[in-house]
Amino acid sequence: MAIEIYSGNFGTKELNHLLKRTLFGAKRSEVNSLVGQSVSQVVDLLLKDLPIPNPPINNYNDTGYTDANVPAGQTWVNALYTDGTANSRRVSSFKSWWVTQMLNQPVSLREKMTLFWHNHFSTEADTVDDARYIYKHNNLLRSLAFGNFKTLTKQVTIDPAMIRYLNGYASTKTAPDENYARELQELFTLGKGPDSKYTEADVKAAARLLTGYTLDGVNITSVFNTSRHDITDKQFSSFYGNKLIKGRTGTDGAKEVDDLLDMIFAQTEVSKYICRRLYRFFVYYDINVDIESNVITPLAEIFRNANYEIKPVLKALFTSSHFFLPQNRSCNIKGPVDFVVGLAREFEIVFPDASDYVNVYYMSDYLRSTASNLQQNLGDPPNVSGWPAYYQAPQFYELWVNSDTLPKRNVFTDRFISSGYTRNSKKIVIDPIAYTSKFSKPEDPNIVVDESLAHLYTIDVSADVKKFLKSILLSNQVNDAYWTTAWQDYKAAPTTAKTAIVQTRLQEFYKYIMNLEEYQLS
Repeated sequence: MAIEIYSGNFGTKELNHLLKRTLFGAKRSEVNSLVGQSVSQVVDLLLKDLPIPNPPINNYNDTGYTDANVPAGQTWVNALYTDGTANSRRVSSFKSWWVTQMLNQPVSLREKMTLFWHNHFSTEADTVDDARYIYKHNNLLRSLAFGNFKTLTKQVTIDPAMIRYLNGYASTKTAPDENYARELQELFTLGKGPDSKYTEADVKAAARLLTGYTLDGVNITSVFNTSRHDITDKQFSSFYGNKLIKGRTGTDGAKEVDDLLDMIFAQTEVSKYICRRLYRFFVYYDINVDIESNVITPLAEIFRNANYEIKPVLKALFTSSHFFLPQNRSCNIKGPVDFVVGLAREFEIVFPDASDYVNVYYMSDYLRSTASNLQQNLGDPPNVSGWPAYYQAPQFYELWVNSDTLPKRNVFTDRFISSGYTRNSKKIVIDPIAYTSKFSKPEDPNIVVDESLAHLYTIDVSADVKKFLKSILLSNQVNDAYWTTAWQDYKAAPTTAKTAIVQTRLQEFYKYIMNLEEYQLS
């Protein structure tokens, strides 16, 4: 059964829905630039391969500390590991840099997919404890974000950050460590569904097969150590067709990883499991029998037929009728990273110039720490399973909002529509006048209400909400002229007093919009 291609209207509303699911927020300039293109054209743009961004740099020298091995403004990703202080500052640098990639993303799915894979192949910076490995792992996820999943899985398997994180470097033929062997099957490829019937003996056999990898801290890579590898044959269960993977000697021992992955990827459940993960991340968490049959199964078939290339699956999903169904819009609660980065992008908050990298990193770190306080610490998910909101039934991403985090979300939005965040005399803040100026007729309060809601929400609101929002612009008067005159007077002569009138009303207006439940939805 083929997945049905969307053939309905593809206007601003549909475009906004697509972009908010695939980017971190959607700028109006991005939406406007794509109006008139087909859904297929926009998805092709989202899936276009891009050059890898420049790596993070030393932004962290200060009066109390200087990294003797890395000059200010230069990258540290290939530098020697010297001490814990340098490393912790480099980790912070990496996290700030990552937020900056999200803020500056073009119309591309790559950054959203990098976060998807970070949650899927979870590692914790605190545990890996080497910023160079952490960056290298992130760069791997980004470079293969919509490449070949089998290739990605192989590279993650021998990736030094993952080997450090799940104790692969300590795994020997006399004491094979089962951590990665278990997670490879349980979390990374097959899942724990009723059709994933690998056994505990399969985990033990895979653990023996994966022995021999150590870390080279100078070259920042993994190394296959033949003397530590179990060269005996590995017998697998009937789930894998009673496969016997012959032990290999010498450097050929490293090829057993390919034998293992060939065996795992021969199981149809791999394609179904990954398609379910993608569906829950990008569409909705509830996968009923109908969706399993009409969406997951055909997507999984596309995946297998494409030899596990990710791009055809994403193209089919984002151009499907199912993706654009009314019930699949505004049904997600924004994750914290999406929430804070999306706000900065959608309101087009002006950050310091890229040449002022110290303050750029500081501002990005503030957004990172805010998301962390909202329970999504970028680079440090709670465990190897990732964030519970992406897998924990039955609540899934309803877990993002509770009595602790919802008030914190409101404090964040209130702050950014008022005082913003200041450091070193540099400020990031929403400029409500600059944002409103880009509407088609900013002097018309009805246009301001309609166009702001059409951009900031992906769901319609009641006439009462619109009426109340308009009353804010009119200062509770009844005549539209109260706003029109105030705006036109400001435009004609933007004195301090006239600017303040418009600014104050718009701050209250956008504060209210961001405090409503609809702003939490994507």
